[in-house]
Amino acid sequence: MDYGEAVAYIGEIPKFTTKNSLEHTRECLRRLGDPQDSLQVVHVAGTNGKGSVCAYLASVFKEAGYRCGLFTSPHLVRVNERFCIDGEPVGDELFLEAFERVKGMVDGLLAEGECHPSYFEMLFLMGMWMFREMKVPYVILETGLGGRLDATNSIARPMACVITSVSLDHVQYLGDTVEAIAGEKAGIIKPGVPVIYDGNCPETARVIEETARRVGAPASPVTREQYEIRKITSQGIDFTVGGRYGETVFTTPFIARYQVMNGALALRAAEALSGQLSFTPAQIRDGIAHTTWQGRMEVIRPGVIVDGAHNDDGVARFIETAADFQKDYKIVLLFSAVDDKDYPDMIRRICTGIHPEAVVTAKIRDERAVDAQVLADIFRENGCGRVEARDSVEEAFALAESLRGDGLLFCVGSLYLVGEIKGSLSGHQS
Repeated sequence: MDYGEAVAYIGEIPKFTTKNSLEHTRECLRRLGDPQDSLQVVHVAGTNGKGSVCAYLASVFKEAGYRCGLFTSPHLVRVNERFCIDGEPVGDELFLEAFERVKGMVDGLLAEGECHPSYFEMLFLMGMWMFREMKVPYVILETGLGGRLDATNSIARPMACVITSVSLDHVQYLGDTVEAIAGEKAGIIKPGVPVIYDGNCPETARVIEETARRVGAPASPVTREQYEIRKITSQGIDFTVGGRYGETVFTTPFIARYQVMNGALALRAAEALSGQLSFTPAQIRDGIAHTTWQGRMEVIRPGVIVDGAHNDDGVARFIETAADFQKDYKIVLLFSAVDDKDYPDMIRRICTGIHPEAVVTAKIRDERAVDAQVLADIFRENGCGRVEARDSVEEAFALAESLRGDGLLFCVGSLYLVGEIKGSLSGHQS
């Protein structure tokens, strides 16, 4: 197979297999020679913010001179984005080599009547093989869905665990209360392994604390009271955390307030690793400041911000950020959604929280895409005056940019929308 054929094969996996047990993942790893055993892992779970925390940590590792791999999901334009080494996505040649190695193992499994790895499981296995092959000592590992039953939880003993904010999402798989979902996320906690977690929600914090106590894991909550936001601009946010850092000003290059919390979680995780690794305050400061992370309040060109907010908590945080800037800028919105999300409620909340000057809706290239006109009608029903619908993201983006003028354009509602915009602008499509 060539690279394109490999990507196409992986894309077809959801059509002929389903999620497997952790025992299945462990057996696959065993047949690959247990590549994870050569890696020292920081394991990160949560509903929102886990990818950002992973990106912050990978940047801190790089700043400190530690060679580091990063495994995250989903990708926005090319699947290679899920596997980074020292801040760069792996090349097509290494990706194809990993695919062929894992595919050979899978063929053996199937010949014995065993199940094919799931889509996420296949990519996880490829990542572990690539990181070992490239002799990467440290890996920042983001869970896929949940934690307790996630393929990444086959890592027996990580260096540290991080649990970001927990909110309602994927309730059909994880439970319909934040406590139940927190229990699934807390499934990554291991005996004796430090866990750093978002302690702002009492209900979820209690679940994480109880799990840590039960398994014997040192637990460190991070709350908003532990940091102070000093300045918010269209280029980023300055904040301080006190303690050993005194008046040191940290800067996150993202414009959303919630990214300060994610930065603080990464900072505390780096502290928790101090017995095994050495990070100076300056390295942590510079690592946070130099972090790049696609699709999460990302400024892709002056005045144009893309954000993959697609659940309750993500929408609330988008509204908070947009409201910060509305007093100084005209807001134009480009919106799209898939039909397994509560998009009518998303739109209602956006229209209640901010007052866009204009809205453009688009239909993304996905079988679950909601028709642009349906979305436009809901915006009108919720009081938006100027609303336009377009059948393609390219047309919608061009129109929204023309309406922006000297204001801000926020492109939100789905990571698929973000991926299409970025793919179109770069000349690559997923």
